[in-house]
Amino acid sequence: MHFQLETPVAFIIFNRPETTSRVFEVIRKARPPILLLIADGPRLGRSSDAEQCAQTRAIVDQVDWDCEIRKNYSEINLGCRKRVSTGLDWVFSEVEEAIILEDDCLPHPTFFRFCEELLGRYRDDNQICHIGGANFQSGRERGPYSYYFSRYDHIWGWASWQRAWKGYDPNLVSWPKLKKEKWLRDFLGDLLLVGYWTSIFEKVYQNQIDTWDYQWLFHCWTQNRLAIIPNFNLISNIGFDTNATHTMGRNKFSNMKTEPIRFPLSHPPSVVRDSAADGYTEKYHYFGSVPAFRLLHRLVRSLYGM
Repeated sequence: MHFQLETPVAFIIFNRPETTSRVFEVIRKARPPILLLIADGPRLGRSSDAEQCAQTRAIVDQVDWDCEIRKNYSEINLGCRKRVSTGLDWVFSEVEEAIILEDDCLPHPTFFRFCEELLGRYRDDNQICHIGGANFQSGRERGPYSYYFSRYDHIWGWASWQRAWKGYDPNLVSWPKLKKEKWLRDFLGDLLLVGYWTSIFEKVYQNQIDTWDYQWLFHCWTQNRLAIIPNFNLISNIGFDTNATHTMGRNKFSNMKTEPIRFPLSHPPSVVRDSAADGYTEKYHYFGSVPAFRLLHRLVRSLYGM
């Protein structure tokens, strides 16, 4: 059966024509009916930025299918935090749900149908905030279904709803109060994780990290919502190089292999977080390796008498 995408796609671009071209080609084949384009402007003092930004914008002008194009371009450089957060504010003021890709997140073609079907299935379910495309389980399938539920909302290709984005705050205004109330301790129940995420959220609050995605995780956590993670990796990040904002250099998560997800989707019978999958993500993705996580855990236990 031929699949016709009906969901709007938001595409976040900047100054990387090579990766943008590869991702745009997959979007072009998916033929979304609405394409929402978010672009940042060239940075001051970067002589090549103006030309590269122009080249990148020219690529996404090559729409050759029946499509409504909406643009939200900045002519000055806003930076990652402000540009992406204001861009997604705009997206969710324009449409009620969207599939979102950045210029270095190359999706498998089945990613679009996966997102669209689950956007419909969980549209009115406030337990769910996010449908992700990336899977960091190193080939481990978590259960017999097409996807599982996680507290981690990986943003290398994702989809969400206006109702879930509502209340998102790029400045984490509520963080000092929640930190004082030891909210993370109650939420995570693990001192090592509490220390890790306290450090992250504090740096974001103090403007020491120019990003938008930790704030999205924070928002979903404070709303006690879960993310959907496919049991097969649907996104390859092709942007690990010296031109990247955050993913500079190659590592084990660069250019991950993608594979198709099978249809019809097999749905979990209930919305329950997979704690084993999340534990693996914590050990392997955030702390780098299982041995490193275990070593840190022993250190925390010895310090705090756990």
